[in-house]
Amino acid sequence: MTINETRAAGTGTADAVRLRSVRRVYGAGEGAVTALDGVTLGFPAGVFSAVMGPSGSGKSTLLHCAAGLERPTAGTVTVADTELGALDERALTLLRRDRIGFVFQSFNLVPALTAEQNVALPLRLAGLRPDRDRVRQGLAEVGLADRAGHRPSELSGGQQQRVAIARALVTGPAVLFADEPTGALDSAASREVLALLRRAVDRHGRTVVMVTHDPVAAGYADRVVFLRDGRVAEVAEYLDARGVAERLARLEG
Repeated sequence: MTINETRAAGTGTADAVRLRSVRRVYGAGEGAVTALDGVTLGFPAGVFSAVMGPSGSGKSTLLHCAAGLERPTAGTVTVADTELGALDERALTLLRRDRIGFVFQSFNLVPALTAEQNVALPLRLAGLRPDRDRVRQGLAEVGLADRAGHRPSELSGGQQQRVAIARALVTGPAVLFADEPTGALDSAASREVLALLRRAVDRHGRTVVMVTHDPVAAGYADRVVFLRDGRVAEVAEYLDARGVAERLARLEG
């Protein structure tokens, strides 16, 4: 078994994120909607995991609960050995800032800031004086060393998403959550972004959890978690895009 296979199987590898019996219910009474229904699941450290499922299966809710953006109705979520339910709002905000990285479909860059300033922003928010070499190295790793002084409006969508990845990784997070990171990109830019996420795992031992609807994107992951009706339907390893699409079709069928 290779190193990556060991990681994907979770053999000898701790979970960077762990959900136990997590339920998330919206509303109350007859109008209540159960988005997650008793999910118990681990995301191993140093592994690229994708989360897929039909529309309404609970993908985004799973990510939001795992990342501390929403509190579950019941159950526990642990990130980097810290149980999120035990934290007050301030402590939870600090944990998200210091230990979790986010990449969203819409990039979420600050329009008035340059690429370099956007990457440095998490460090400034943490009260740290950004190390310019560290920030520039982050841009270099996503192939944008020559775009440090450009604002988002001067960058393509793919370049903006690469800046967002550099920003998400600059603090050295325990886990990087990516929510449809290629959803707004063309196929060429999508491949570049997915290759960067893959490299973050393979070269730097990062943990990546990606929600996606795209079988091609999921094919870059070590393991794919399939959801259906708020529950884990299957966890599969080393699927290519065709294998992902076939399993997804069965779930939707």
